[in-house]
Amino acid sequence: MNVSSFFQDSNLTIHTDNPDLTPCFQNTILAWIPSIYLWSALPFYLLYLKRHKRGYIVLSVLSRFKTLFGVLLWCVSWADLFYSFHELLQNRTPPPVYFVTPLVVGITVLLATLLIQYERLRGVQSSGVLIIFWFLSVLCAVGPFRSKIMTTGHVNERFRFTTFYIYFALIIVELILSCFKEKPPFFSPASTDANPCPELNSGFLSRLTFWWFTSMAIRGYKRPLEDKDLWSLNEDDTSKTIVRQLSKEWDREKAECKHFSPMKMIQIKIPEEAEVLIRDKKHNRKPSFLKALLRTFGPYFLIGSFFKLIQDLLSFVNPQLLSVLIGFIKNKDAPAWWGFLIAALMFVCAVLQTLILHQHFQYCIVTGMRLRTGITGVIYRKSLAITNSAKRSSTVGEIVNLMSVDAQRFTDLMTFLNMLWSAPLQIFLALYFLWQTLGPSVLAGVAVMVLLIPFNSAIAIKTRAFQVEQMRYKDSRIKLMNEILGGIKVLKLYAWEPSFSEKVLEIRKNELRVLKKSAYLNSLSTFAWISAPFLVALTTFAVYVSVDEKNILDAEKAFVSLSLFNILKFPLNMLPQVISNITSVSLKRIQQFLSHDELDPNCVETKVIAPGKDADIFLICINMLVPSGSLVAIVGHVGCGKSSLVSALLGEMEKLEGEVAVKGSVAYVPQQAWIQNATLKDNILFGQAPNEEKYQNALEACALKTDLEVLPGGDHTEIGEKGINLSGGQRQRVSLARAVYSASDIFLLDDPLSAVDSHVAKHIFDKVIGPDGILKGKTRILVTHGISFLPQVDHIIVLVDGKISEMGSYQDLLKQNKAFAEFLRNYALDEDIEEDEPTSTVSLFLKTYLFLSTRLQIFSLPVISLVICLLYCCQNAAAIGANVWLSDWTNEPVVNGTQHNTAMRIGVYAALGLLQGLIVLICSFTLAMGGINAARTLHAALLDNKLHSPQSFYDTTPTGRIINRFSKDIYVIDEVIPPTILMFLGTFFTSLSTMIVIIASTPLFAVVIVPLAILYFFVQRFYVATSRQLKRLESVSRSPIYSHFSETVSGASVIRAYRRVKAFVDISDLKVDENQKSYYPGVVSNRWLGIRVEFVGNCIVLFAALFAVIGRNSLNAGLVGLSVSYALQVTLSLNWMVRMTSELETNIVAVERIKEYSETETEAPWTIEGKSPPADWPSKGELEFVNYSVRYRKGLDLVLKGLNLQVHGGEKIGIVGRTGAGKSSMTLCLFRILEAVKGEIKIDGVKISEIGLHDLRSRLTIIPQDPVLFSGTLRMNLDPFNKYSDEEIWKALELSHLKRFVSSQPSMLDYECSEGGENLSVGQRQLVCLARALLRKSRVLILDEATAAIDLETDDLIQMTIRTQFEGCTVLTIAHRLNTIMDYTRVLVLDNGTIAEFDTPANLIAAKGIFYSMAKDAGLA
Repeated sequence: MNVSSFFQDSNLTIHTDNPDLTPCFQNTILAWIPSIYLWSALPFYLLYLKRHKRGYIVLSVLSRFKTLFGVLLWCVSWADLFYSFHELLQNRTPPPVYFVTPLVVGITVLLATLLIQYERLRGVQSSGVLIIFWFLSVLCAVGPFRSKIMTTGHVNERFRFTTFYIYFALIIVELILSCFKEKPPFFSPASTDANPCPELNSGFLSRLTFWWFTSMAIRGYKRPLEDKDLWSLNEDDTSKTIVRQLSKEWDREKAECKHFSPMKMIQIKIPEEAEVLIRDKKHNRKPSFLKALLRTFGPYFLIGSFFKLIQDLLSFVNPQLLSVLIGFIKNKDAPAWWGFLIAALMFVCAVLQTLILHQHFQYCIVTGMRLRTGITGVIYRKSLAITNSAKRSSTVGEIVNLMSVDAQRFTDLMTFLNMLWSAPLQIFLALYFLWQTLGPSVLAGVAVMVLLIPFNSAIAIKTRAFQVEQMRYKDSRIKLMNEILGGIKVLKLYAWEPSFSEKVLEIRKNELRVLKKSAYLNSLSTFAWISAPFLVALTTFAVYVSVDEKNILDAEKAFVSLSLFNILKFPLNMLPQVISNITSVSLKRIQQFLSHDELDPNCVETKVIAPGKDADIFLICINMLVPSGSLVAIVGHVGCGKSSLVSALLGEMEKLEGEVAVKGSVAYVPQQAWIQNATLKDNILFGQAPNEEKYQNALEACALKTDLEVLPGGDHTEIGEKGINLSGGQRQRVSLARAVYSASDIFLLDDPLSAVDSHVAKHIFDKVIGPDGILKGKTRILVTHGISFLPQVDHIIVLVDGKISEMGSYQDLLKQNKAFAEFLRNYALDEDIEEDEPTSTVSLFLKTYLFLSTRLQIFSLPVISLVICLLYCCQNAAAIGANVWLSDWTNEPVVNGTQHNTAMRIGVYAALGLLQGLIVLICSFTLAMGGINAARTLHAALLDNKLHSPQSFYDTTPTGRIINRFSKDIYVIDEVIPPTILMFLGTFFTSLSTMIVIIASTPLFAVVIVPLAILYFFVQRFYVATSRQLKRLESVSRSPIYSHFSETVSGASVIRAYRRVKAFVDISDLKVDENQKSYYPGVVSNRWLGIRVEFVGNCIVLFAALFAVIGRNSLNAGLVGLSVSYALQVTLSLNWMVRMTSELETNIVAVERIKEYSETETEAPWTIEGKSPPADWPSKGELEFVNYSVRYRKGLDLVLKGLNLQVHGGEKIGIVGRTGAGKSSMTLCLFRILEAVKGEIKIDGVKISEIGLHDLRSRLTIIPQDPVLFSGTLRMNLDPFNKYSDEEIWKALELSHLKRFVSSQPSMLDYECSEGGENLSVGQRQLVCLARALLRKSRVLILDEATAAIDLETDDLIQMTIRTQFEGCTVLTIAHRLNTIMDYTRVLVLDNGTIAEFDTPANLIAAKGIFYSMAKDAGLA
């Protein structure tokens, strides 16, 4: 008896209508398969269990039963073994198999039983390993079970029959039991969560099919999801865990590099040149962030790669089965069960592939998610520690970009990273099988592919270049928009909007030009993508039939090759993409940022200190000692290094040499108050434990009590970003209150008194800073311009150009009679204080989501949409035509071993194929053009509307939200929607054509289509509803991460000074986790959908094959090949179709949001035809208010109530009043930033409400209180419309005392101002505003507290300039320092929005009214 017939007897097993397996095969191979599986999986599994312990599970009924049946199984197997021994004793020698098999099986079931208990102790609730084991056992026992039932003859085998039946029943019971899951383990950390993720406790099968997600899908379908519906993150996905691991690996990597360079030097003693070489090599190794990432996330990712490998191998099984199926159809004698078996195998294989593929995706995407968390966390932590020079090398925007864009790119890359090895593997396998089918002609096809690769990669490279260029335009556009929105008030006051609008549109034009180019390229690559597999098939077939007449293209060859070519299509196109994506991921940028120098936490020590390595040295040879408990004032001119000295004490500067020592904890009040987007109370507490008494004291001392009464929510008022709804003075006082509350040992106060009124400054100095203040006995270092306080300080330090010119007490310095003494005498009683109006409070929450689904509203005309649909129909018709033609060709009868008319066949096939490619090209082209036009009009409308929006809109809307419209939503319209629509239409028509083909070839299929369609529809509705909600939650929770981050970066020095770094890191982690909480279910929803939709697709495969088998007598092989090969492709397009529907529904919202913001109400028109005032208006400069009232916004109180006053041409009017009296509002009314409720204003007799806004605004001049500069040249900042000559500009600069500074710059007028004018001091910016006013020089000048951060000399210069240059003009000054207006014609005292007093200064002082008391406070009366 030879071996082959021993294992397989072909008459018994194959060529029969009643197949069976040989007993020998049943007893050996079949019985051993489960055992081989379990023993080979065991070592890995045990290793895994050793590593992961989740607490133990109490012994349950379920567990007891499992164990009991396991023991029974073992008994049954060994009963067989003993029976064999019994036979031996009876002298009947049974074959050795009867000893080996029961022994192996027995030991294996015993092992499985022990494993059940071991898993219970390690807290495994449902074991995949065992489920698969029991499943295999049942599978392998089904065959023998059937054959034993068929052959119930032999009495002598009765014992073995009985044991086998018992065995079979027991393994079925075990399989069923193992599908149930145990209760959660004891002592498991997961029990504390309010809403734990069901994934942790779900069974193996539930995880495999993502069944645990179903509850969320149903919930999202029934009602919109909210935050509380989201599951909390798994422990391993939280920021805490991930960032800790990543930081550890990164520190280790940095340590290794440090360790690497110096150590090696010592041991090597060789000739010098060699030594130099070695030193260079060693020093070059920078710490690699990639290594740290690999060590942290590599192992988890590899599990996903393993799944990918299995899936790749499985994907080649179905084409082989297809060839068997076609063979079966041809062979009319074959028994029917073959066909059914093939159909079943196809189905099983497809289902397995689905399950495994989605496991792979799950692993990859979770890795990507963890990567994003890790990178975000690491960057956040780093940004709190980097030095100033490092901070200067990358702007806040760039750092936020690292966080948002680059980390996101990593996440996206993870899904495809495995393609790097998987694509070559798939290509190799496909070619191998193709070679087997078609022989060497495959090489022709391969040649075409190889030729297409450079074409594709050239397109990819070019696209990449375009993307970079477009990103550049986009960045500059967003940066400009950011500045425009930041300085919108100034733009309105100067009537500069058109100039800036032009700039934006210019950038946008270039951006769209690049977009158009890349759209051309994209349609080319789409063409390549569609045509490539077709061209390959065409050349291969053509070569195959032309090479040799005897080569016959039959159905088997044609369709098997086609399905292999379809498999090839994906890796071939993905490979260049993945490679280009990998190059785009900016590891370098992240690595560079993470390798920046950090501030030395121990560096607080003093001599030469520069704000950064590349800057000039700012402080030179400073030696000072501040005794503890003293109050030290630092004075000096603008830009002499006062703030730098404070920074040095905080350790914010880079120390070049010397020592700085600070004893005790520090509180810091920066010159420009840093306010968080939180409630007022949170801003003051700043993370300290609340203590009501201390808190009230702080409020009282900082004069905040009165302000709280004005604010709508008291101290629970939510403060907008950058403290937008507080006035400058209030912000400064909040910042001071924070310092007072912190009760530190040392207080560094950087000019906190400059931003508040004189009487408030006095109050604060007395109550807080001065010798009797709340801080007495603490060390206080005060930077100030206010001279009246100097007599009360212990110590004065005078800085000149970064050096200490003199120091000592007030008396000492007066006696020394140097620069300081002179400075004092000149300004003995001047005050230097400023305060601004509280702007209206912001209601920060607006419901912004409108889910209207205007589908194709984007594309200008419905005509385009129709054309596109038509084109798609044609394309699919062509594709079907080509394939039907092919199937017809394969059925052409073979005469004398050859087929006829091959040339005609090839010609038609080629024509049809190329036609479909061309149609696709035209199609994607039209779509792209339509999309770009839509994008252009939408952006233009949005920009136009935003520049026309009234100021109140900007007061109530956070800038971030508007910027989001301009960046994110415009990006979606530019780059996301058009390809999404393209994909959607493509997949839709592909699925449709598949159905048509299958029904045409096997009409029976129509019966199944209805239930499948219903199933598909349900899954799709559930998914789309839920995934859209999750996407929304995700995008809502994403922006807080970045806004918190940019806030942190700008307030880094304050955070460090208060030692709140850890708390802020925790807040950031929490925000990231909140975001991942909605991101994770979103990812899982895709897997959930994928498995369900692909199941529908697999059913289609199953039924297509089944009906082909059933109707095989009426079908020819070509048609079967056609319908099944179509069915094999349908899964992918079904899946993508749902995804695209969802994408479209999600992204179309961007259009809604932009439309919503393009239709907000606008202010009055800029110019009114026929109403423009005469060219020289206002020639006299007379102002008249007639019964004038105004309010900030609807629903708020009146700010000015019934004003009546008249100002003659050329008068100088000072306007004074307490905070909130309506001083600033008056100026805003003149410019019609606020529109009158009743009454009117006339200038030179012209009613200002009747002329266009720009006509009005361009004829008045204002020097606003916040000096706003835009990034660009100095010239652009002075004269954006290029109206003035260079001489005029230089003249203005000379008069505003900037000439020296500007002419010392190498680029003179083209000196680049950075964002917000950061590279000029506050005083210089104020002078630039003065220069603007001098250039415009109209008859009416308004000065709005333009004396904020200017030292007294500069201030004098400004006042001088105004007195001389604006002699004949009407000047209105809102004053805090009364000495500036003591010589004005008249003074207007406002109180609570009404006129309290209005007369000459001398008369008012004599009248002993409000003005007198203010003058007395200031020491002028």
